[in-house]
Amino acid sequence: MHRIKEHIKTRRFSRCYLFYGEEDYLKNLYKEQLKSAVLGDGGTMNFSYFEGKTISIPQLADAAQTLPFFSDFRFVLVENSGLFKSQSNLGDLLSSFPDSTILLFVEKEIDKRNRLYKAVSSLGTVCEMNGMEEKNLKLWAASLLAKEHKKIRESDLSYLFEKSGTDMELLSKELEKLISYTGERDVVEREDIDKICTTQVSSRIFVMIDDLASGNIKNALHLYKDLLSSREKPLSILFLISRHFNILLQMKEAERLRMDDKSVAAALKIPPFSVRKYKSQARNFTETQLKRLLETCLALETDIKSGNLEEQLAVELLLTYYVSHA
Repeated sequence: MHRIKEHIKTRRFSRCYLFYGEEDYLKNLYKEQLKSAVLGDGGTMNFSYFEGKTISIPQLADAAQTLPFFSDFRFVLVENSGLFKSQSNLGDLLSSFPDSTILLFVEKEIDKRNRLYKAVSSLGTVCEMNGMEEKNLKLWAASLLAKEHKKIRESDLSYLFEKSGTDMELLSKELEKLISYTGERDVVEREDIDKICTTQVSSRIFVMIDDLASGNIKNALHLYKDLLSSREKPLSILFLISRHFNILLQMKEAERLRMDDKSVAAALKIPPFSVRKYKSQARNFTETQLKRLLETCLALETDIKSGNLEEQLAVELLLTYYVSHA
């Protein structure tokens, strides 16, 4: 991302770019900045846009071959094409496009063995945009608040992340709510976060699992009822609980292999700063318990889908199962 910032600042661009990863906020931010830097005052006249998995390669190539009109550059944007997980001849065509064409691909997932990926890596700039590390995420959040002359304690920022998650798009909306809610006050307090910010389902699941580990079935069931009152579907809750147990099981394996936190976060697709929390929670369960819980989740899901068990009851059975088999 530092390299892309430099390209934007100096207007010395790579011939092509690939932005990929889970963090949509960063991809959109750098996409718009790059587009603005390339086009300048050229506007839509020198801009072509392609989206989706039905993109016509000949049409894309034709747009890329077109020279800019009264401008130094032409900008071609391709989003969510799936071209980096399928086979095409586009990678062979990239080198034939004029230097005046700047091509940007924005994707969720890619395959590094793909011919197009290798071509873009060779000719241009590839940037994976996933969640920031906790330190940088805090700096970013604090900077958004500072623009509105607001401050927040570091511990309260951590609390916000635990409550509302680390998706930057969602976090930016929560910060906007806090800015508006606090009005003339210049310090955002934890009480403000509790009153106005949304608690993500995954955060509630984490607390629910903590309650299970401590034998507090009453509070676990209370959290479950809260999720239901928020119109979360029982089957979705069961899926999230199953995913959580699976992460805990893999966390035990990662510790056994002595993997560092950054590698664990990448492998399990969780925020880097949450790795320690998962590790700590995993220690409350044995490997055998986690495997049995996952087997129970699978059996309950099968019973639900076959019509043998009602959804809401199934999750209640799962929660009570752990206490009785701990």
